[in-house]
Amino acid sequence: MDTGNTAFIIICTALVFIMTPGLGFFYGGLGRRKNVVSNMMNSVSIMGLGIVLWCLIGYTMAFGGEGLFIGGFSKLGLAGITKDSLSGSLPEFVFVAFQMMFALITPAIITGSLAGRMKFKALFPFIALWSIVVYYPLAHMVWGDGGLLGSGWLDSVDFAGGNVVHISSGVSGLVVCLLLGKRYGYELHSYRIHNIPFVMLGMALLWFGWFGFNAGSALEANGLAAHAFVTTAISAAAAMLAWMAMDVFFSRKPTLIGACTGVVAGLVGITPAAGFVPIWAAFVIGFLVSPVCYGGILLIKKKLKIDDSLDAFGCHGIGGIFGGLMTGLFADPAVNETAGLVFGNAAQLGRQALAIAISIAVAVVGSLLCAGIVRAFTTLRVEKKHELTGLDISEHGENAYPAYNGLD
Repeated sequence: MDTGNTAFIIICTALVFIMTPGLGFFYGGLGRRKNVVSNMMNSVSIMGLGIVLWCLIGYTMAFGGEGLFIGGFSKLGLAGITKDSLSGSLPEFVFVAFQMMFALITPAIITGSLAGRMKFKALFPFIALWSIVVYYPLAHMVWGDGGLLGSGWLDSVDFAGGNVVHISSGVSGLVVCLLLGKRYGYELHSYRIHNIPFVMLGMALLWFGWFGFNAGSALEANGLAAHAFVTTAISAAAAMLAWMAMDVFFSRKPTLIGACTGVVAGLVGITPAAGFVPIWAAFVIGFLVSPVCYGGILLIKKKLKIDDSLDAFGCHGIGGIFGGLMTGLFADPAVNETAGLVFGNAAQLGRQALAIAISIAVAVVGSLLCAGIVRAFTTLRVEKKHELTGLDISEHGENAYPAYNGLD
């Protein structure tokens, strides 16, 4: 056991943990006043559900052995792991805990596409099923021993979760929001952001935690972790500036919401690439991912009229796809062995594209299956009167601002 690596990854684990409540603030602020409790509860409840599921069945499915699709079931309930068990130079419990935090934030991202109209008693079992059907197998296929998309066949690369976290959650959110349909009055009402300071706080917690998310994915306190830390900072900052520039160009004024959204887009875009691309590529990825996501959001909402409520697919799905392709383009063998197209390996870009296509297929099929199972027991969408009243009262019996009587 390496005590320095262990201490570093424990700290990174705590940083990644704070991202899920941070996402709760981000989504809570972006949504309408009558749904802030609901949007936050979606993230908070997953913190409980996700930890229990991961320790019971998730870890063994993802990392419990070698296989193309799952790791096996030898470590159900963390069986056989002791304080002396090692994963590389780390105590295995540290690796369990670090990967567990990814299993929390990923399904929480999905809820941004469903905000304001999905029943909590449908969402909760959907997230449980989705974790088992989509997330755990996909985590193994990308990162596990002998996984289909990694060492087992394709040899694609994903440093910290472009496929596993962002594409899977963004695409799944899009699928379920299409199943649910638009919010009532979607094309008639102006959906104003109700609490911009919450959005800024959520962004800050996400960015703070993301350093652990990406740097910790080196799984050692070494130069690669430091490299991933710096590429993460650069991409997020460049994406923020790019989004601010678009705000000025299209609306004549920079907005705090735009700056915060740009940061998230930049963080998503660099996630699969953080430990593979050179420093200069982080600038390119950051400056380009914002206009790509901005255009994607306009296409989804304005042209296709899809109600991706809080832009989970627009930022995470599109940003994750973009980042995965940029990894295949800019991966530098001087950073981390793998070479991309720019460094003479055109095949890597093809591998990345195929891995993205397979990840999308897994997310689409898995989400439809999970939604179909839940539908057999309850409707997915709340009643119209409850949606109009707000999910805070109808689903949770709470009011975030009981003394406030202003307009949404």
